[in-house]
Amino acid sequence: MSDRPFRLWPGSLGGQLIALLLIALIVAQCLTLWLFAGERRVALVEMARTTFLSRTVSLVRLLEATPQAQHADILQAVSSPLLWFHVDDTAVLLESGDRAGERRFVRFLKEELGEDRDVRVDVVPGPRALRKTEPRQFRERPRPPDATDRPDRDTRRRRWHRGPISLTMSVALADGRWLNAATRFRLPTHSFYPLLVSIGLMALAIVGVVAITIQRLTRPLRGLSAAAERLGRGEDVAPLAETGPTEIRGTVQAFNVMQDRLTRFVRDRTRMLAAISHDLRTPITSLRIRAEFIEDDENREKMIETLDEMQRMVEAALAFARDEAAREAATKVDLGEFIDAIAEDYRDMGQEVSFTPPPERVVARFRPLSLKRALRNLIDNAVRYGEAADLVVAATRDGAEIRVRDRGPGIPEARLGDVFDPFVRLEESRSEDTGGIGLGLSIARSIVQAHGGSLTLENRSGGGLEARVTLPA
Repeated sequence: MSDRPFRLWPGSLGGQLIALLLIALIVAQCLTLWLFAGERRVALVEMARTTFLSRTVSLVRLLEATPQAQHADILQAVSSPLLWFHVDDTAVLLESGDRAGERRFVRFLKEELGEDRDVRVDVVPGPRALRKTEPRQFRERPRPPDATDRPDRDTRRRRWHRGPISLTMSVALADGRWLNAATRFRLPTHSFYPLLVSIGLMALAIVGVVAITIQRLTRPLRGLSAAAERLGRGEDVAPLAETGPTEIRGTVQAFNVMQDRLTRFVRDRTRMLAAISHDLRTPITSLRIRAEFIEDDENREKMIETLDEMQRMVEAALAFARDEAAREAATKVDLGEFIDAIAEDYRDMGQEVSFTPPPERVVARFRPLSLKRALRNLIDNAVRYGEAADLVVAATRDGAEIRVRDRGPGIPEARLGDVFDPFVRLEESRSEDTGGIGLGLSIARSIVQAHGGSLTLENRSGGGLEARVTLPA
């Protein structure tokens, strides 16, 4: 199970871009729904009321032009569950409303039927029960003679007339009677399923398009990141292809130029030091030959010993500068088996070197010969100055860790950083028989850093020194 904390906001460029687009999409859809839902409602209401008024005008003209005996059939034909007309001797409205909408409806009817026509309109702004001033027939409409033939329709009408009325109207007829009308229409309920489907389809399209685009745009960046990681570990990296947008191509081009300059600098320095080493070997060899002819045995032995020490220093300095294993290919290696083989070699030589296997398999990518050289320097120091070496391998969150522990006196805290400097030896805190020339830790740290890792020293609380090597995943 990963120990990384859960983050709601994505960390990758593609994830952040997709999240931003989805948030913008949802906000835009919600604002659009909020802005246009009210206008849509007003448009539907206006259309329904205008249709009702036009039908009322036509019905008034038809009733006044036909015999009264046909009025019942006409009213039955034009009525519906949501639109009802009835002719009575009295008006259901005592007076017309004075709101702007009601005045507009009255003006529309008078323009169509005449200015002297008595028209009364009452618009109910919201669903509510019928008022007591309205006649009984609006609440309990009489059943027509053929109601037994249409029981379902009449039942629906009676059930509707027990509900709210949105608009009530009374129009005086030419014969003195009143055409009373009432209507109610239900606006379509808002369904979020079409909106959700629309958002879902657009979200899928956005995710697909952005994923493909980001994949294409970030491919050079991923290659650049991998190349920089390999270059930091000291591996040879071929020049990267300069593809992608202009900005990315410029970045890749700058990386290729930087890599070429660094490679040429390191190679020039290696050639220079190799030449210096070769040039120093010749005079040292010449001096050794001349020293052999010195008759004084004591002086001859001291001079030869000094020349041998100079030879070792030259060879060690050259190895430290160029790292002969730097061109070795990096491979994935099981660290447990790798360290166990090194410890076994030391035990075969009679050295007290122990290894604690990790509880699980730890695999890392490194150059085996180069890392073995660094670990041998650390183990040699532990055995020489601390009597024994205990090796531990463990997996970490960011890679792997190797610990080399000894049982010696340790190093003063103030000098822990100095021992990594070339040719530095702490005679006062180690055994007098030091051996070497003070380049072991410098070479070890150089090799570990070439792998992209780190090497640190720390005094143990129970005594001894611990060298900790960390390698990236």
